[in-house]
Amino acid sequence: MNELTLVILAYLIGSVPTAVWVSRYFFNIDIRDYGSGNAGATNTYRVLGYKWGTVVMIVDMVKGFAAVKLAYLLPFYVVDEFARTNFQIGLGLCAVLGHIYPIWAQFRGGKGVATLFGLVLGISPWTALCCIGVFLLVLFLTRFVSLSSILASLAFPVFILVIFNVDNHAYRIFAVAVALLVMLTHQKNISRLLKGSENKAPILKYRDRRKMRR
Repeated sequence: MNELTLVILAYLIGSVPTAVWVSRYFFNIDIRDYGSGNAGATNTYRVLGYKWGTVVMIVDMVKGFAAVKLAYLLPFYVVDEFARTNFQIGLGLCAVLGHIYPIWAQFRGGKGVATLFGLVLGISPWTALCCIGVFLLVLFLTRFVSLSSILASLAFPVFILVIFNVDNHAYRIFAVAVALLVMLTHQKNISRLLKGSENKAPILKYRDRRKMRR
């Protein structure tokens, strides 16, 4: 067992196309042919509903979490925390790459936000919980999964650089890169949000309907 083997394994874990397999097995469709065309939790919420969107989001988060934990299979990284964190970032990014370009699904995947959350959860749980808190709060207030993901990703470097002041330059650079990556992969969503045409997740819709009747 060596670093290269774990890097490949992390990519293969990330390549598990949760949304594609769920849509094919339970609904006999390919999720990429509907909605935004992405094989991620957001599009699953939109097309298949809250239940299956939640399932896909959790599994995709587990992929990132499991990938970073592979570092513990090598004794050197068990005892050296600094080196372990840096290697875990690399493993997590391989899982995210696998999610975006999955070998098991013709290299057409999702945007990797849930897998990124899993990555952060595996390395720094408190930071991840804070980001998830931002995500859930924005989702509760707006019902936009895309906006929730964007704001949670922007909050990530704030937590790392300012609030928790993590003393690891690689991790600090990674946090900023994550925010930029999520912004880059959500350009279409940002455009739709600005135009007012972004679809809302099918949660709390009855609450919004009651407000409209008043």
